[in-house]
Amino acid sequence: MGLTSKKLLVAVVVLAMALFVATIWLWPRLSGRGVRPVAGRVGLLFGGQLTILAALGLAINSYFGFYASFSDLLGTDQAPGQVIDYTASGGGKGGLEEMGHEDVGVSNGSDWAKAGRIDKVEITGAKTGITSPAYVYLPPQYFQKAFHKQNFPAAVILTGYPGTAESLITRMKYPQTATDHIKHGSMQPMIMIMMRPAVVPPRDTECMNVPHGPQVETFFTTDLRKSVEANYRVGNGPQNWGLMGDSTGGYCSLKIAMQNPKDFSAGVSLSGYYATHDDPTTGSLFGGSAALKNESNLMWRLKHKPVPSVWVLVTSSRKGEGNYRSTMAFIRAVHAPMQVSSIILPSGGHNFTTWDRELPASIDQLSHHLTQ
Repeated sequence: MGLTSKKLLVAVVVLAMALFVATIWLWPRLSGRGVRPVAGRVGLLFGGQLTILAALGLAINSYFGFYASFSDLLGTDQAPGQVIDYTASGGGKGGLEEMGHEDVGVSNGSDWAKAGRIDKVEITGAKTGITSPAYVYLPPQYFQKAFHKQNFPAAVILTGYPGTAESLITRMKYPQTATDHIKHGSMQPMIMIMMRPAVVPPRDTECMNVPHGPQVETFFTTDLRKSVEANYRVGNGPQNWGLMGDSTGGYCSLKIAMQNPKDFSAGVSLSGYYATHDDPTTGSLFGGSAALKNESNLMWRLKHKPVPSVWVLVTSSRKGEGNYRSTMAFIRAVHAPMQVSSIILPSGGHNFTTWDRELPASIDQLSHHLTQ
C-alpha cells in the first residue's frame, strides 16, 4: 500500500480505534505499580497517540497532496533523470515519453470523443536535462473528426509546493471541470499539462533559473513547450499558451508569463504570492545577486521593467487569505499594455476549499484569453 492509498488510511484508522478500545478495556488490569503494568500503560498510550497522529498525517497528506510516496516523503529517491533517445526506442518525440492513458472520470469516460482523455507522460528537457512526470488532458474535441486538423490552445497547470500532479486530477478535478464546462459552452476546448512546479524534488526552485543550478524557468518556457508541441496538436505562438496554478504554482504562473511574454500570453494565480526569497526548501536561488532577487519580485518588475503585453488573473479573500493586501497592491500597479482581472472572495483560507470556489470561473477565463 502506497502513502496515498485509501486502504492504508483505513487500516491506520482501524488500528487507532482498536488501540483506543484496548486502552479502555485493559486499563483496570494495568493499574498496578510493577514494571509490567507501567510498561503496558505506556505502550497503550504511546501506541494510541502514534496511530492517531499517523492517521491525521495520512488524511492531511491525502487532502493536500504534499507527498506522493514514502520515498518522496523521506527524500530517498534522489536518482537523477536520464536522457532517453525516443527516436531509437520508438517512444514519443521531443523528449516526451507516453506512460499510459486514463479516463477523465465523468459519464461516458471511456468515450474520448465525449469525455476527453488524460495521458500520463514523462518530459525530459533537451536543453536543461530536467526530467519530470506530467499529466496531459486532451479535450473531447481532440478526438472528434470535425477537429482532426485543428490545433488547440494549451495551459500549463501547476500545483503548490510540494504538491503532487495527481492532486490536480483527484482533488482539484481540473479535467472533470474542463470536460463539463466545454460541454456546456462556458469554456473553449483546451489542452492542459498538469504537473508540480518542483521538477527537481525535493528542492523548491520557485520556477527560477538558479545560478549554477537547475534551469527550471527554461524547462517550462522551452523544453516543455517543444515536447508538447512535437507530440500534440497545439499552437506554437504565445497567444496559444497560458499558465495557471495555486500558491507556489500561482506565483510561478504570474512570473513566467510576465518574464516570458514571447512564450506565454496569460497567467492565472490562485492565492499566489508576488515575491520569493531563500529559505531551507529553496536553498540559494539568487547566487548573491541583488538584481536577480529584484527581478523575481513581481511588484519590482512592474515599477522598473517594461510592462509585458499579457493578461493575468489573481485571486484572494478579504478575510482568511494572507495575500489580500499584496494582491490589491499588485492590481493597482498593473498598467497597459498588461491586463489584470481578479476574483476577491469575502472570506476563504489558503486551501483547496477556497480554490475550488475560484477554479471554475478562472479556467473559463483562461481558455477565452487563449486562441487556437
